[in-house]
Amino acid sequence: MLMIRLQRVGRKKIPIFRIVVTDRRNSTKSGKYLEAVGSYDPRQNGIRQFKADRIKHWLSHGAKLSGTLHNLLVSEKIIEGKKINVLPRRRPVKNDSAETPPPAASGSVKEGEKRSPVQDKEG
Repeated sequence: MLMIRLQRVGRKKIPIFRIVVTDRRNSTKSGKYLEAVGSYDPRQNGIRQFKADRIKHWLSHGAKLSGTLHNLLVSEKIIEGKKINVLPRRRPVKNDSAETPPPAASGSVKEGEKRSPVQDKEG
């Protein structure tokens, strides 16, 4: 399956991205792609260069967009639709110990009473 996504080509601490059409199985760092359809430089006021006709061509042939690139193309009005949330959803921390009470201790001592050291050795 084909994917249109960002491929980082900038140096260390200088991110520049190439927008490429590639197979989904290829790594973004592999450098393999079928066609470069644009570029994006977030450091220089977000300079964006897209080949809109080629992007639409690949979308018509079944290519899928990455989440970040989808949001970029929606903001540039190349494609229509809503922006999607690309950040991972936070899962609430489950506290199993707070929900279930600890098992009752076996013995003759009730809650709130203190055990003497003699009772501990016996029971």
